[in-house]
Amino acid sequence: MSIFPLPMFERDADPAHRDAMTDAEVYARLKAPSSIVVKFGSIKLIGEYPYDGTAKPGCGSRMVARTHRGTEIAEMLTTTCPNSGCSKSISRHEMLEYVDNSGGKDYPFHTNGRILRVATVEDMNGWSAVRDRFMDTELEAVRAEAKSMGFTMKIVEVEPVLGGEHVTVHYLSEERVDFRELVPALARRFGARVEMHQIGARDEARLTADYEKCGQHCCCKNFLKVLMPVSMKSAKTQKASLDPLKISGRCGRLMCCLRYEDQTYDELKKRLPKNKSRVGTSEGPGTVIDSKILVQLVLVRLDHNGVDIAVPVEELLPEDACPQPAAQPDPFRGMRREDVARRAGGAGRSADKRAPKDAQQSSFKEVAKRADAPRAPAASNTPAASNAPAASNTPASPQTPPTATNGDNTGSSEQQSQGGQKKRRRRRGRGKGGAQGGAQGGGEPGQPPS
Repeated sequence: MSIFPLPMFERDADPAHRDAMTDAEVYARLKAPSSIVVKFGSIKLIGEYPYDGTAKPGCGSRMVARTHRGTEIAEMLTTTCPNSGCSKSISRHEMLEYVDNSGGKDYPFHTNGRILRVATVEDMNGWSAVRDRFMDTELEAVRAEAKSMGFTMKIVEVEPVLGGEHVTVHYLSEERVDFRELVPALARRFGARVEMHQIGARDEARLTADYEKCGQHCCCKNFLKVLMPVSMKSAKTQKASLDPLKISGRCGRLMCCLRYEDQTYDELKKRLPKNKSRVGTSEGPGTVIDSKILVQLVLVRLDHNGVDIAVPVEELLPEDACPQPAAQPDPFRGMRREDVARRAGGAGRSADKRAPKDAQQSSFKEVAKRADAPRAPAASNTPAASNAPAASNTPASPQTPPTATNGDNTGSSEQQSQGGQKKRRRRRGRGKGGAQGGAQGGGEPGQPPS
């Protein structure tokens, strides 16, 4: 089947009859960039190098660059020249401003180098072979060599370059190590200049780690170049979990992302009043007991009723300028004076009614105390013969022989009769009175009530 060109499509293909250009036409009109920003090495160093080639590479292209370490493969990030035309290109001023904000002098930014060419297939294959050999065979050889010389350091990675003229050994050690014997041995083995680079726990994670618990690449491996210290204060300010397993990264240290929002939290926290400070609200004055930084809410405990309310920080007022709460309603409002006096004196009347009962109970206690108190016998006022009738009313008891202490039986019998009379009087007093009271009081049988 033959394909015939349509006039409408032929007209659109002619640039003279179109308002916009195709992507190929836009690319053809672009000029080659004169300066390219690349990243290279295992630690992702950044470099801005001049380029005088005719190719027009884009972001992410692999380049062969001559850096301060030697010839190696680099990845293009952006361009800093005005004639690039790329949507991701930036100016040199923006690049230098980014470097200053990201660490300044500590930022690994290099300019002493040059972009040689766009990497070819042969360059990429050669680089893959060299990298695989150093990651497996040469790494184990360096570890064995360091162990044979008695070094206790941990060899993390052996990094070569494409040209083979430079080898970097990254090691982890808490102490200073003397390499005067190890470095010449490694230089003879590799036939290149050897650099021993001491790293920390965070740099080790940058070289060996891949993903973090958030699902993204580790920040230190992806874009962070200067690893600033992170304190526990940041976790407390953000009210994050203080569990070390939840706030620690792959390196075992506090996660770097805690520092990202630290400045924002500090600025928001300055807007909130401190705890236990006095503030005013639309419902009255109160005391701050808690605050939420992100939502900018303040928990205030009111003075007049003790209720806790959440108030936005924008609605807080000075303590002396806030509206005062309404007074409590008068419970006696609208009542007559007699009713007010009766209600107000209710407590006094109840106390007056109870007073006679308390007095009566006190009198009963006094009577009981007087009845229970012992009485001494009055021998001088009562003759000895007065006890005879009382003794005659009781059945005769056998006489006991006299003792040396009493002298005769008369004194003992008198004392017994007096004790019996006291008991009878006490029992009669506790009863209801009369013969019935005497019987209920437990009087002796055959004794008439006195």
